[in-house]
Amino acid sequence: MDISISKDIEPLSEFRKKSADFVKRLKKDKQPIILTQHGKSAAVLMDVSEYERFTKKLEMLEDLLEAKQQVEQGKTHSMAEAKERIEKHLSKWK
Repeated sequence: MDISISKDIEPLSEFRKKSADFVKRLKKDKQPIILTQHGKSAAVLMDVSEYERFTKKLEMLEDLLEAKQQVEQGKTHSMAEAKERIEKHLSKWK
């Protein structure tokens, strides 16, 4: 997701005039658009499917970071312990 300064940054006033065109562009290009107000970044527009993909990736990265920290802190289980814990948890659902 590379932001193009000449293409992907637009003033809010332009969005107000051509919002339907912006939505079409989002769906077609799948590229976020940064809206500016008074020359400063104010908001980011994203296609819904790209937003969902982005949030899923972010959640996965957060889970991986948490797992890495747990390993570094020695909060791990052997395969046998993990299997026992899973079976115990699953037995509640039978």
